[in-house]
Amino acid sequence: MTSAISRAAARLTALLPTRADLADLRHDPRRDLLAGLTVAIVALPLALGFGVSSGLGAEAGLATAVVAGALAAVFGGSNLQVSGPTGAMTVVLVPIVGEHGPAGVLTVGLMAGVMLVALAALRAGKYMSYVPAPVVEGFTLGIACVIGLQQVPNALGVPAPEGDRVLVVTWRAVEEFVGHPNWTAAGFAVSVAVVMLLGARWQPTVPFSILAVIAATAVAQVAGLDAARPIGDLPSGLPAPSFGFLDAGSLGTLLAPAVAVAALAALESLLSASVADGMTVGQKHDPDRELFGQGLANIAAPLFGGVPATGAIARTAVNVRTGAGSRLAALTHAAILAVTVFAAAPLVSKIPLAALAGVLLATAVRMIEVGSLRAMAKATRSDALILVLTAAATLALDLVYAVIIGLVVAGALALRAVAKQVRFDQVPLDRGDHSAEEHALLAEHIVAYRIDGPLFFAAAHRFLLELTEVADVRVVILRMSRVSTMDATGALVLKDAVEKLRRRGILVLASGIRTGQRQVLDSVGALEPLRHDGRDYATTPEAIRAARDHLEWAGVLPADAAGQKQKGVPNPATAPEISAEAAR
Repeated sequence: MTSAISRAAARLTALLPTRADLADLRHDPRRDLLAGLTVAIVALPLALGFGVSSGLGAEAGLATAVVAGALAAVFGGSNLQVSGPTGAMTVVLVPIVGEHGPAGVLTVGLMAGVMLVALAALRAGKYMSYVPAPVVEGFTLGIACVIGLQQVPNALGVPAPEGDRVLVVTWRAVEEFVGHPNWTAAGFAVSVAVVMLLGARWQPTVPFSILAVIAATAVAQVAGLDAARPIGDLPSGLPAPSFGFLDAGSLGTLLAPAVAVAALAALESLLSASVADGMTVGQKHDPDRELFGQGLANIAAPLFGGVPATGAIARTAVNVRTGAGSRLAALTHAAILAVTVFAAAPLVSKIPLAALAGVLLATAVRMIEVGSLRAMAKATRSDALILVLTAAATLALDLVYAVIIGLVVAGALALRAVAKQVRFDQVPLDRGDHSAEEHALLAEHIVAYRIDGPLFFAAAHRFLLELTEVADVRVVILRMSRVSTMDATGALVLKDAVEKLRRRGILVLASGIRTGQRQVLDSVGALEPLRHDGRDYATTPEAIRAARDHLEWAGVLPADAAGQKQKGVPNPATAPEISAEAAR
């Protein structure tokens, strides 16, 4: 009991910030403060936009960026990660808002945070690296499309139609715009998006998003454009902690959405941290600490009216490019956003929704890495299929189903590829100490097959078909030393094949069975039919000698054709050309 408590305490301690983290804050504070300011400028319109898109309002996005951004920076596993509301999370939250309302989103965020802390305690962070790259690229493409489509109502200046399917909502918004066009809103959205996209090509380090939003707000205020609907009133400060969640009886219905939010937060955060590592030299994140930090962030953010948060790839990339070297940059970003909430809420409330829609449209376009998609599509047909299916499922269904579909298809195609590696080849009999005439006579009645690769459920039935179609011979020798792995299905199929051959009067012998394979074969009763005279054979020459003895006993071979018979293991001195590997 004491040792278990000690192990749990040690595991918890490993997830907490260290002195080294504090020392890193003092390494180059000037660069970190400048990087944090730059990220805050980039993050402000994104936080507002994603808050609006989630259905909880711009204030929810700001609260998330401040609270979750600060806690994830302190307790997370990456020195460079910037966390907050993201487009991918918005995609998952919209249906929850539609079905359960704002209280449902806050409850889901809290539940997801607890799940992330549990995953961190279980050290599950390392398993996220097993998600195939085509699945990641596919859902990133799908998310970009969904984010772009979600902005269509605000970009066109029409009320958001009811519904939780983005394609349906987009179509209804376009129909509404055709009937009552709002060219002012459309102009703002297109202008902001174009400025961001062209500006990023011209001067990547300049925060054109905030400049474009400021310009759009100024034009709307000076010209008195009523068609450019503003965000609306924002609270001048973070709301006090609240516990207005759904009652315990509703938790069961929110379990599946909470699992989806936790899975997405874990996947996107760890992916973002890996991207940050790849952009730097000497930085390496701790995946379990990152899950722990994101868990605490998602537990705290709903208490202040925030939405679930994740590591944000775009903001993290800006952080790295502007020279951040420690967690101070992400903390600075959160602090500046907090000051903005307190000091500039009246100004922020005047930003046109169409301008924020333009920011998110440009963000969606920039999420699509054409080069990566092209490379993935050209890699293999399987990779291209996984990418397309995941992206389509993200667009038509939701992100969780998309990831599940991508993983299932990727797993099935991987099994298919592994199964194809299994080879079942007829090999010539080792000549050993046989004369040419004796060897030719034996070859008429004995056939040897070598099995290469894994013999498991995905390849077993093809093996059964090939083995049972063996020509009319008297003895079959299975050389099994090169079987890399075997499962119960493979063992059962082997047993079935051996019994079918025995019913045809064909003796089946085996050589080179490894210890691990022997255990599997014995557990399903497949080893007994492979034994001859109470045992199977360690090497192929032993099996050939036993086969020859059987044929002599059956009268198929004349006694003098076998030469001087020696029972048991052949003398290596008489067959020096047979290596240890070839003998199996």
